[in-house]
Amino acid sequence: MVVTNPGWRFPGQSDTVQLAIVLIAACAQAASAGWPFDDLFTLGGTCWWLQILSMAVAVAALHQRASGTHSHFIMWMFATVWLTATFWWLYVAMNTYGGLSATLSLVGLVALAAALAAYYAGAVWLWRKVSLGRQGAVPLSGWPAALSFGALWGMAEMARGTWLTGFGWGAIGYAHLNGPLALFFPWFGAYGVSILAAACAAAIGIAFVEKHWRLALGPVAVLVVAALIPAHWNEWTTPTTTLRVTLLQGNIPQNEKFETGSGVPVALDWYREALNLSTGDLVVAPETAIPVLPQELPAGYWTALTARFSQGEQAALIGIPLGSYKAGYTNSVIGITPSEGLVLRYDKHHLVPFGEFIPPMFRWFTDMMYIPLGDFNRGPLGQPSLNVLGERVAPNICYEDLYGEELATRFTDPEQAPTMFANVSNMGWFGGTVALQQHLNISRVRALEFQRPFVRATNTGATAILSHQGLVLAELPPLTRGVLHGEVQGRSGITPFAWWASRFGLWPLWLFGLAIVAWAWRRAR
Repeated sequence: MVVTNPGWRFPGQSDTVQLAIVLIAACAQAASAGWPFDDLFTLGGTCWWLQILSMAVAVAALHQRASGTHSHFIMWMFATVWLTATFWWLYVAMNTYGGLSATLSLVGLVALAAALAAYYAGAVWLWRKVSLGRQGAVPLSGWPAALSFGALWGMAEMARGTWLTGFGWGAIGYAHLNGPLALFFPWFGAYGVSILAAACAAAIGIAFVEKHWRLALGPVAVLVVAALIPAHWNEWTTPTTTLRVTLLQGNIPQNEKFETGSGVPVALDWYREALNLSTGDLVVAPETAIPVLPQELPAGYWTALTARFSQGEQAALIGIPLGSYKAGYTNSVIGITPSEGLVLRYDKHHLVPFGEFIPPMFRWFTDMMYIPLGDFNRGPLGQPSLNVLGERVAPNICYEDLYGEELATRFTDPEQAPTMFANVSNMGWFGGTVALQQHLNISRVRALEFQRPFVRATNTGATAILSHQGLVLAELPPLTRGVLHGEVQGRSGITPFAWWASRFGLWPLWLFGLAIVAWAWRRAR
């Protein structure tokens, strides 16, 4: 029989009170990575210490319980609430713009969060199994318990972010964008930072339960040392040339964007004028800025647009669907340069389930919503960059910048690696919610992982210029129509993360996590 740890307990000694505190901690963890509290939690809505504190509370509850069944149930509830509170704006997409009823939208949101939470419940179940000694009576404690928790949490995050197409939005590593652990993004990527953060939180939670205060000094030492290391000691890339960029934000409402009687003519007129008046070396228009297939455009529109950038000194990246309804279509970006005309076609590789492709057996669900152009064909990985005055600009579309291991495939050959990224997005599906800020923070983390600048051209926000250090250099106000002018300095060189992820994907982190778990299991037995 497993013996409950006799150390610290939650107030009230009640399972109900304990669960309530854990669920409050789950909401705090959601807030740590960006929630509607930007004034309270400054620096882009992230709060790294709140993430560690909230997870430490959950780990303390798990570590003192005798029942493994109760433990993974607590974690399933914790993760369900955390994820629901993280991407609650999916309700806006389904209900406000997709036309799904309020009840079905809420059920769909919670069902998705609960399904993804199963990864973390499974991780805690394994943690309990790993932690039990040979007699099944004494749980593993101290650093072995903390490190094995961090490893299993990190593997759960990688599974959530990659299996079944993956949806890793809100992984805890993103909460550390402005914290000491940001030092490790160029080394281990966001999932590696998630492992470190979870291990630090677990060490603090276990220290409270076991009253083993020296254990809590480990995370403090890691955070202090990371905070004291100068930024220039962690530079892996060098500057190249500077481009003048023009980024367009049309702010076409999502409920009008694909309507031929309203949003389509407005988009065509505004983007044509903005593109013609642009002055940068590179002008970028957002995802589906041209919201119809080329053959549906007014006579002469496409010819005039491509001719505009086939001469002169400017290049352009323009979001547009390509193909046909009969043969299939793609969510694409076309690149035009003055020297060679239309030279690049980038087709989105990582499609959004339900929004851009229909998972097997779920057509009944998508049929209940209004989703124009909702079944795209998929493009390949590792597509080429656009050469602009010697800089290699690598486009990606919408939430493709959530998948650092996929962007890393472009770094296999350092001579052809991008010197900067360009993300084009349409976040109009989510209104003015925190989704816009969260997506900006995702791009900032990718900038840190690869030490490459990002330019972001979006329909409603956040249209911004990011440095290779993940700093926001310039940004348009969200939900406004405007043009952003600025300069971007490219970078060459390869970070450790770019080197190993381009060759091995996430396997090094998987193997590291499994090695930690195996070591902890041996220690427990």
